[in-house]
Amino acid sequence: MSAKTVKREAEINRRTGETDIQLYICLDGSGKYEIDTGVGFLDHMLELFSKHGGFDLKVKCKGDTDVDFHHTVEDVAICLGAAFRTAAGDCRGIKRYGDIILPMDDALILCAVDFGGRNYLGFDVDPGAEKVGDFDTELVEEFMYALSSRAMMNIHLRKLSGKNTHHIIEGCFKALSRAMSEALSVDAERASELPTTKGVF
Repeated sequence: MSAKTVKREAEINRRTGETDIQLYICLDGSGKYEIDTGVGFLDHMLELFSKHGGFDLKVKCKGDTDVDFHHTVEDVAICLGAAFRTAAGDCRGIKRYGDIILPMDDALILCAVDFGGRNYLGFDVDPGAEKVGDFDTELVEEFMYALSSRAMMNIHLRKLSGKNTHHIIEGCFKALSRAMSEALSVDAERASELPTTKGVF
């Protein structure tokens, strides 16, 4: 069956002493989402990630948010990365690379990704403030690192400009979703090809 006819979806369930997560993704969706992580700001970021990337996404997480948000943010990213890698299957026909320079009011964010089977995070983003509401902004980098590791992909994020912390972080998630959508889109003319000279990811 070709990459054009397979429904690219995955369901990940992960339970630890810190979090209990059920996550579903469909790469070929329409941006529908049902998100409940127990962390309001993370919910907001995942909702716009789903919408702007065109991914159908469901996330339910019960975490130790009485401690802090670290475990929830990191573990959700672990599950999301694993879901992307599983849903992509053998990666035949994908464009593999995606990039964008995305404006979000005062913020301007560059994002480039390579869904090529190797993990790397280049994160050159100063969010400004240490918190947005009750969310520690240092957790954005933790999220991106965990996502990159489990999805086995390169993620490069750079803030070109911006002062408003909410806008900067929102720009990062929107830019990432658009770049990933491009990278995971199927090139109809190469639907049976694996986009690497190695022959395997």
